[in-house]
Amino acid sequence: MSKDSSDHAQEPPEDVEYPSTLRITSKPFEDHKESTLDRAERWEQGEAVPHVVNFQDASRLQRVLTPRRLELVRSLMDAPAESMRALADRLDRDVRQVHDDLQILNEYRIVHFREEDGAKKPFVPYDTVTIEVELSKSLGEESESPASA
Repeated sequence: MSKDSSDHAQEPPEDVEYPSTLRITSKPFEDHKESTLDRAERWEQGEAVPHVVNFQDASRLQRVLTPRRLELVRSLMDAPAESMRALADRLDRDVRQVHDDLQILNEYRIVHFREEDGAKKPFVPYDTVTIEVELSKSLGEESESPASA
């Protein structure tokens, strides 16, 4: 699946107001839908609400937020990069791998880009990124416990 999200994800930062917190969650669809509606209502009342990226499947969250990608996010939270190459140099990583990781993180709206002088400058506009993973029993397994097996 090779989709180029760079066209629709380009936002001049001065035109966009970001919340201070990004919450990355792993919740079932219905739970996420309820919390989205609640956040929209609170936002309409003028309350500051976090940005939320939800993964319905905890294993998908784990595949997207690898230790190397989290290192990219942390580095960009400390300081935006002048270019993808500058970020790769800062992290002592291959520029192609950094580019690919940034594209994936941009698709999930975790990393954003600012275009200046033909360079894509990656940045993370949040002061805090929290990751919440919810694990619950699968349906039909409630009566089984390790003690009774």
